[in-house]
Amino acid sequence: MNDYGMVIVGAGEAGVRAALELRSRGWNGSVTLIGDEAHAPYERPPLSKRVLCEPEEPAPPTIADPPKLGELGIAFLSGDGAVRIDRQSHVVRLASGREVPYERLLLATGASPRKLAVQGNAAGEMLYLRKFGDALALRDRLRPGKRVAVIGGGFIGLEVAAGAVTNGCEVTLIEAAPRILMRGVPEPIAERVERRHREAGVAFRIGGGIASVDRAGDELTVALADGTAVRCDAIVTGIGAVPETSLAADSGLEIENGVKANERLQTSDPDIYAAGDCCSFPHPLYDGRRIRLEAWRNAQDQGTHAAGNLLGDEASYAAVPWFWSDQYDQTLQVSGLADADQKIVRRDLGEQGQLYFHLAADGRLMSASGMGPEGAVAKEIRLAERLIESRARPSVEALSDPGRKLKELLRS
Repeated sequence: MNDYGMVIVGAGEAGVRAALELRSRGWNGSVTLIGDEAHAPYERPPLSKRVLCEPEEPAPPTIADPPKLGELGIAFLSGDGAVRIDRQSHVVRLASGREVPYERLLLATGASPRKLAVQGNAAGEMLYLRKFGDALALRDRLRPGKRVAVIGGGFIGLEVAAGAVTNGCEVTLIEAAPRILMRGVPEPIAERVERRHREAGVAFRIGGGIASVDRAGDELTVALADGTAVRCDAIVTGIGAVPETSLAADSGLEIENGVKANERLQTSDPDIYAAGDCCSFPHPLYDGRRIRLEAWRNAQDQGTHAAGNLLGDEASYAAVPWFWSDQYDQTLQVSGLADADQKIVRRDLGEQGQLYFHLAADGRLMSASGMGPEGAVAKEIRLAERLIESRARPSVEALSDPGRKLKELLRS
């Protein structure tokens, strides 16, 4: 075993997938996985879904438990976060003072909830959801009859709202933008999502900012900029995430909307790579546009891809971005990246849902989104993803016609 082996900072989706891939690819040197939480590595998507609603006391939805990691010869250091990287000596220093040498290093430090800057004596009482402990604290507040204010109309806010109203809470969702799901989701799908939430009992306050958050006795008040107020027992804020870059920045690595990586996920230090929510990279399918993705599958794919490059591959990362969100009995899926100036083509699947395709000025398919029963939408989005990957330019007529199979367009 080589003491200067592969070291991964961050025991989330990207970090664990990288560790497993290193062993799968035949690396027999040391692999060290460093996590700052005491739990075994776990999945985050269920935190805003199943963990909030299941009647039994939940356990972390594990990716890989310590016995499995041990069988693979992966040293898992939990509850001891990395605090410093000595790039010259190739050493990672942990909070405990322990030093871990590396040959190559992967940063998979993830992201943390974006905090809402607001006036009021209860600003510090707002709840955020990122870790398993956050989900347990939030779950304890989502009791039947409780009034819950959710700030933020993105995926996380909507999933929390769905969980809260399913648990019997009185829910008001507050979104400062003109509509929910402003980023990457066509307005007709956003309207469909909002309608489904209203049917479930969620109230909406759209298009107004927040003036203050205050407590008086047992009651919290969210004062809105228009002079109205939402009174509640708990406030959950989901307004995006901020990449965890402090370790990288303190080590002198370049930062640009995350840890700056090249198309191979290599940072400004040739022996350090980055993957998952913490890193930005140029995407070849989008003309080298630098992006950062906060998505479960991207974390999986980048972790696996980075492992290959740690071992000497020089492959560019070009996977099509993919997102999903469960909204009650419906699934929303998005493949690719959409821009506001792209042409949108609608395909009506009837009871199976709706699809929307985003085309660039030259006719190239850039993104597809859909909402409906999981099976039908998932199949269509997978095919659209392959069309995006192949840089296809299908006609508007073919895309809008539900009688034309996307598989047929892919063959042509």
